[in-house]
Order: sequence, then structure tokens, then C-alpha cells
Amino acid sequence: MISVNNLSVQFTGTDLFSGVTFNIGDRDRIGLVGMNGAGKSTLLKILCGWQEPESGTIVVASDQTVGYLPQEMVPDSIGTVLEEAMTAFSVIDDLEREQERLTAEIAERTDYESAEYTRLLERHNEVTEHLTMLGGTRRQEQAEKVLLGLGFKHTDFERPVAVFSGGWQMRVELAKLLLRHPDFLLLDEPTNHLDIVSIQWLENYLANYSGAVVLVSHDRTFLDNITKRTIEITAGRIYDYKCPYSEYVVQMQERRASQMAQLTNQQRQVAQIEAFIERFRYKATKAKQVQSRVKMLERMEKITVDEVSTESIHFQFPPAPHSGKIVVEAQHLGKAYGNNQVFDNVDLLLTAGKKVAFVGRNGEGKSTMAKIIVGDINDYTGSFKLGAGVQLGYYAQNQAAMLNLDKTVFETIDDIAQGDIRPKIRNILGSFLFGDDDIDKKVKVLSGGEKARLALAKLLLTPSNLLILDEPTNHLDMNSKDILKNALLQYTGTLIVVSHDRDFLSGLTDELYEFRDGAVHEFKGDIMEFLDQAKDSNDLKDLKDSNDLKDPKAPTASKQAYEQSKERERERRKLQNAVKLVEQEIEALEAEIAAKDEILATGAAQTPDFYKEYQALKDQLEQKMTAWEDAVIAAEQ
Repeated sequence: MISVNNLSVQFTGTDLFSGVTFNIGDRDRIGLVGMNGAGKSTLLKILCGWQEPESGTIVVASDQTVGYLPQEMVPDSIGTVLEEAMTAFSVIDDLEREQERLTAEIAERTDYESAEYTRLLERHNEVTEHLTMLGGTRRQEQAEKVLLGLGFKHTDFERPVAVFSGGWQMRVELAKLLLRHPDFLLLDEPTNHLDIVSIQWLENYLANYSGAVVLVSHDRTFLDNITKRTIEITAGRIYDYKCPYSEYVVQMQERRASQMAQLTNQQRQVAQIEAFIERFRYKATKAKQVQSRVKMLERMEKITVDEVSTESIHFQFPPAPHSGKIVVEAQHLGKAYGNNQVFDNVDLLLTAGKKVAFVGRNGEGKSTMAKIIVGDINDYTGSFKLGAGVQLGYYAQNQAAMLNLDKTVFETIDDIAQGDIRPKIRNILGSFLFGDDDIDKKVKVLSGGEKARLALAKLLLTPSNLLILDEPTNHLDMNSKDILKNALLQYTGTLIVVSHDRDFLSGLTDELYEFRDGAVHEFKGDIMEFLDQAKDSNDLKDLKDSNDLKDPKAPTASKQAYEQSKERERERRKLQNAVKLVEQEIEALEAEIAAKDEILATGAAQTPDFYKEYQALKDQLEQKMTAWEDAVIAAEQ
């Protein structure tokens, strides 16, 4: 157990948290949550010994270990991926040496009844059990298993760590930490550099982890799938909830509503007491009662309501300019980097208004395909073209890093603002949480989250009807992700989003393209449906086979044509009536969509069912519009 007692930490002269006390059990699964700047990362650093508190104590049993993965670090390995992972087993080397020493000492002693001999036997058993748990005899097998789970291939094992990107180097650090198997595992945003497949592997690994796990994450689904307890840091205090994140949100809102009700009641009571004191202050007959009420006010413990941040980005994408029906068309498309064929023989057809997701392991070609579409990569095989009137908006995976670091926040937006937008720059920056004190800051001094918001603000000022977002939620907190998602749901153009955030994708897209093993597989449906189907490849095959079945009772085309030619006049009248009926249905659907648009415009997070209902209404409207066009043409003919 880790025992945290009366912990206090200050930052720039003010308390980050004060008098914090709680325990972490040996098998706990804890999500650590709170506003940005509340002290989550600081608390993890204190728990692992990287930082000292102003006051209070952290007690960890002498034989228990703590492992910590920070959000960012600069690895300095000169070895290969496998060699670096194997360094995690240095603790096994120490244990094996101790086991050998203990074995030799036990063999030499003859005081079998002594307390010292008993302690030697107990320590020998402890070391042996620890070695067994760490898989001391299967080191390389364990290392390879974890590396493969985190997305590395067998061919990567002998490559130097230094040739990999920072994100992949962080995966090596995570692998080393998991292989050390500490009793307490502290992870700060561990999914930042992982794809969906690796995140799911990590979830399964942590679910079966024999020690305690404490997480900081902005991934709701990840938190819900792992944690059983949520500790919230707010206004310098902590609240401990015995539930996963989604249940915590409900209980937290109920707690704050209760605080508000208690505060209102107390204010009413105070007002009544003060009115009594003021009314009878100078009446001798009431002096004793007045004095009693004065003391009552002095003893009354003031009820406070936890600080809740009301700041959030708020924006909507401008209406998408009109484009042709076909937006993206690729035939037999292929791309290789040297001898590495990323994908080949890919056919892709996107029509106007579609919202699709690119998913799959990192390195399978999702970002490469995005770069081909926007024109950043031209040396591909096969054919590719954009449709008529397509105007691109692109948020690259490293978009924030592509900003000019020497320009100010204001200059960054002023450079691309045109026409009547220019007088509104301050308002636009304000909607992305850049106040008057921020707009003259250099980009180089901004945090990762601030740079991400600035890059989104740039995207907003570029009218587009094809929006391509490559990992847009990196560095965004949960509230900002919700608002971005709501804005994208209302976006009227075509959307391609590359993301590993399942909660963000859920209800946002209605079609997926999975990049896997050099090919691209189309999937009609939502990300959660895709992941459910992907658990068993046979399920996917069965689904495909069922879609290929035809109804033997369905009328043939020739019979339909005969019926139409024989009863043309009757059909004409029916179609005229159908036009009126569809128009009424379109009006009703548009009203329902408008009502949900008003809810989305508030920026509040909604349930997955809300997004599914919203998308279903839009799909129905699209179908009805198509039916209306067909009915009008048929009636005119």
C-alpha cells in the first residue's frame, strides 16, 4: 500500500493542493482527474519520488516498487529495440544473485531451529516467488510479447531505438516499465503515442496486471475500461469516488448540485440570523438572544462550492462551399518508402458529405494516405484525383509543431485572415481561450494544448468542403474534444479523420477504412461496431456473407418494368402524392435536426446514443432528399 498523509504542494506561491490524504491499495485501478493545472502530473511525480512536497509524507513499504511513465521524456538509448527492452530485467539479475547467495548460505548453516535460519528461508521463498512472477527464465519471450503488443514488428527488434520517432521511443520506455512489473504503476497519458490496436492490448494487459495502476488520461473509454476508482483533484482538495470515470462524472455533478443547494440554504439561514441581529441589536430584552446568534454565525462553518472551470473553446466551422458529388477518387493506389510497401492497389471513392475514419496500427499508411490526398506526397503509383470544386482544409498530426515559433499568437492568425474576418481576429482568438494577455505571446512559449488550439483556429479561417484531420485530439482536454466533435457533427462538408480516440470517433463517422497489411478495407458502420466485429475475424466473414445473400422473393427488374409501363398514369399520380409526402417528412426531420443542433451548439458532452440518433436523423434526411429528387424527376417525366 502507498499511504499519502496530509500532503501539501505550492506552485508560484499558491497551494496546488493542501492537506491531501488517501491510500492506494495493492490492486487498485485509479483514474486521476481534474482540470489542466490541477496538479495531476505533479502528484504522480511526488508518488514516485521525482518531486518533494512542501509538507506531508508518502509511505511505501520497503519491499514494494513504484514505476512511473511521464507524458514526455527524451530517451538516450544507443541499443536496439530488443536490447533496450531487455534492460528492464536488471532487477532480475539482482534477484538471481541474491537467490544464489541465499542458497549458498542456507546450505552452509546447521542452526535449523534458529530465528535467523527461518528468516533466510522466508527471504529465499520471497525472492523465488518474485523471480517466477517476473518470468526470469523467459526474459526474451516476455520482452518480445510486450513489444509486439505495443505495435512493434519482429523486424523492428534489431533496429536501433534512435532511428524511431519520439512516439515509438516512448513505446519502448512503456515496454521497459511494464517488463519491470513494479508493484505500483503510475502512467501519465500513456495512450498519447499508441494506436487503437495497441491501446486495446494495453487495456487487456492492465486489466490482468497483478499490481496497482494509477492513470492520468483524457481518453474516456480507456479510463472506463481499466479503472474502478476515480480521484478528482479540484480547488486544492481531492474527492475519492469508488467508480470508473463515466460514473464519476454523474456523481460529481450530483455532488456539486448538492453543494449549491447547501450553500443556498446556508445563505438563507445567515440572512435570517443577520436580520434578527440587526432588528434587535439595541433592545435590552433581546440582548441574550442577539448575542447567541452572533456566536452562532461565528461558529458556522462556511459551505463552499468546488471551483468549476467555465472556460471552454467554442466555435463552428463555416458553411462548406459546394463541391462535385465525387470528392476523392483513387484507383490501384500504392505508396512505398524504399523497400517498404506501405499499401498497394487501393481503390477509394468518397462522395460529398461523407464522414469517414482512417483506423489501423501506426505505420500502416493512414497519415500517408492523408498526405497524398492533400498533395504533400506525389510519388505514388496508380491514379488519384480530387473532385470538382474541392477546397481542402488539413490538420496534420504535427500541425502544432508546424507553427512559426517566432510569431505571436495574433500574427499567426493575422497572416491568413482575409476580408471582413480581419476585424474579428481578437474575438476568434477569444473563442479559443486566448485572452488579451495571450495574443502577444510568442508561439514558442505556448503549451502543447495552446498550440493545438491555435492550429485549430487557423483551420477555422480557411473555408473548406473537404476537411482532413490527422490525430486532432492530441493535447486537447476532454471538454475541448467534446466541442470539436460537436462542431464536426455540424460540419456540412466531407470529413476524413485519423484518430485513435474511440470515444471521439463514436457517433462521428459512419464509415471506416482500416489500413492493415498493405491493404485498405472498407467497413460500413461506427467505430464501436467495427471493434466488436474485429474481435473475431469469423464474425466479419459471416457479416460479409450475410450481406451477399439475396431474397428469392424479390421482384425481378423485368417484372417491375412491365408493371410500370402498364400502369404509368397511376404511377404518375402516386409520385405526385409521394413528392408532397416526402416534403412533409423532410420538414419534420429538419426540425428534429435543428433541435439537436441547438443542443450541440452548447458544447456540452452528449451520450453515444445521442450521437447515433443525430447521425440516424441526418442519414434519414439524406435518403429522403434523394427520394424527393427521384420522385420529382419521375413525376415530370
